[in-house]
Amino acid sequence: MTSQDLRLIYVGSNIELRIISLLVRAKEIAQDVVFVDTGSTDRTKEFAEEFGCNVIQYVGDDQTASSMASFLSNSTLSEDFSNLIIYVTDEWKLRELPVVVNRSREGWDIYISYNNELGTQDLISEDLVIGSLDIDHLFLSNRGLNELAKSNSMTSTINFPSELRVRVIESSDKIKLPQRESLATASRFAQLFYWMLETKHPLFLFGIPGIVLFILGYRLSGNVVDTFNELNSVSIGVTLTTIAMTLIGLFAMMVALILYIMGKQVEQIQSQYNWNNPDDKTT
Repeated sequence: MTSQDLRLIYVGSNIELRIISLLVRAKEIAQDVVFVDTGSTDRTKEFAEEFGCNVIQYVGDDQTASSMASFLSNSTLSEDFSNLIIYVTDEWKLRELPVVVNRSREGWDIYISYNNELGTQDLISEDLVIGSLDIDHLFLSNRGLNELAKSNSMTSTINFPSELRVRVIESSDKIKLPQRESLATASRFAQLFYWMLETKHPLFLFGIPGIVLFILGYRLSGNVVDTFNELNSVSIGVTLTTIAMTLIGLFAMMVALILYIMGKQVEQIQSQYNWNNPDDKTT
């Protein structure tokens, strides 16, 4: 198997601060990327669709491996891909993606990595009931997807056909690799910074430059008054520059506040009249 026939499927909800970085890395690895939304209440779906990702809405609370396989098998997704399904939780980090992708290239038809909530208890893979596992990630070939979709809540690994390559393994401790980490998951400040960049927030585009220019202009103005004791072209030019810098900074801060307030008012009006998409035409 090569990365050209790999479909990477993220399963999760309310990850608007992480979704873009997840999709960018996925595009570097897989030919097809799908996001299965399990009930987001923020802008996760909107960001994913704007990025060009295929978004599918998952209905129901049962997110077991069998239910997810059945859902994907009955969807409109093409059958020309193998499927790497990753459950994105707060504990799952983007730096784990290369390790998971490498495991998917071992030629398994069904590869299930689960989280052992009991921790110290040793479990025998042949006795495991697929429907009771807390899934970390799945790899399913086209045939493996169809076989897993046919299973029920009491299916174990011994119930699959013998010619099917099946492996169920406990998810090991997260491997710490010296790799780059997504800016969106580095820290709370980095998440805020990434969100402001992605949404082009006016407080960032105008507010921060305005504060910097205002502070610099204010600090320089005092030095200009103390330094130049006579009027000439140099002193006038420097004075006008510091005044202009201060005024521009003040103006930028005012613009940022005005745009921020106007944006909130527009969102309130859209919410009041259910204008979710201004481009939609109603008749």
